[in-house]
This record gives sequence, structure tokens and C-alpha cells, in this order.
Amino acid sequence: MLAIELISDAIPPVHTSDSIQKVFDRMAEFRVCHLPIVNEEQFLGLLSEDDLVEETDFNAPIGSLALSLVNPYVLEEQHIYDVIRLFYERQLSVVPVLNIKKDYLGMISINAMNEYFAKLTSVSEPGGIIVLEVDNKNNSLAHMSQVVESDNAQILSSYTRTFPDSTRMEVTLKVNKQDISNILATFLRYNYDVKATFNFTDHNDNSMDRFDSFMNYLNL
Repeated sequence: MLAIELISDAIPPVHTSDSIQKVFDRMAEFRVCHLPIVNEEQFLGLLSEDDLVEETDFNAPIGSLALSLVNPYVLEEQHIYDVIRLFYERQLSVVPVLNIKKDYLGMISINAMNEYFAKLTSVSEPGGIIVLEVDNKNNSLAHMSQVVESDNAQILSSYTRTFPDSTRMEVTLKVNKQDISNILATFLRYNYDVKATFNFTDHNDNSMDRFDSFMNYLNL
């Protein structure tokens, strides 16, 4: 996915003629702490709530203030991973999107980013989650897929996590089955280190009995 595909028109930018009060009101309305300043199609910079907190005249236009504007943005054809990186590195609540001529096209809000990330990782889809720890040299997603597919299941999403000064890494798999007992058995048979599982259905455990006992205790 490209940055242009996540642009939302719901949050309008601010202009140099807008008052500080108007900027605060807009930030509160859309629950963001950054807004791009745009004159016509020219992107002037990203305004932060911190730039305005010490101002006393809320009727003053923001164009009259000496602002230390930051200038983070992405171009419309950049990959969505570049947007995620900018959100993370600069701790932003919105990311402006420009075209190749550096004209302002719109912005991506952190809420839109969260919604996209939820879809990217298939968090709303039912299924089980398997966390494996593997050596960097043995990180074969193709083989992991074979293990999952051997139980007529599929990997909905996956991501990795590396550790400093270590040759080991975590691989998290979201699969489209809640009962992952057979998949786990196959991973163990291939000597994978299973660190954790979630949404695991084990009909032989007594977790439901323990839950019912706990609820009965609370009702005493």
C-alpha cells in the first residue's frame, strides 16, 4: 500500500491566518496534537501543540508567531512502511502527504494508521497465534507455512522481532485456526522453540472449570 491510499479528508489543515484558539479547537475535535500549516497548496510545516502552550493571546494568528516548525512528510508514492517509520521516529499524530512537486495532498492520522495496521496483522480475524524463537539462519517462512498448511490451515499474517547482540529472533504467526494443537505438535517435531501461544483450544485442560469456580467465588 502507498501513502496516497491512506489519506483522509476528515481533518482539514490550518492556515497562517487561523487563530491559536482555532488550532486548539481543531486539535481537540480530532484528538491530534499536530496539524499541517498550508497556504493554498504550499506545505509550510507541521505545527505541534507544544508550540502553542505558552502563548497567551489565543486570538493571535499562527502566522504572526515565531514557530519552530518541523517539516516531516512523505511523498504520495512512498510505501506505507515509510509512514509507520515516521510516526514512530518523530512521535507524530498525523503525517502530511505531498506530491512530487511538494504540493500538499492531505494527511494520514494515527487513527487511520492503527486501523490499517489492524487489517495488516489480521487482528480481527479469528484464529490462533504462535510465537516461535528461531536462529536467524533458520528463519524460513516457507517451511513455517508448510507446517501450518499441513494441518489445512493458513498463515494470515506474520512479523519478526530481533534482539540486540543475539543471533535469535522471534517470529509471530497468526493462523486461521483456533485449535492449533496439531500445528504445535508439528513445530515441536521439527525442533522449533515455541515460546508462547494464544487462542489455543485444548479440550483436555480444565481452564473453563477454573473460570467457573472463580466466578462462583466472586458471587459468594
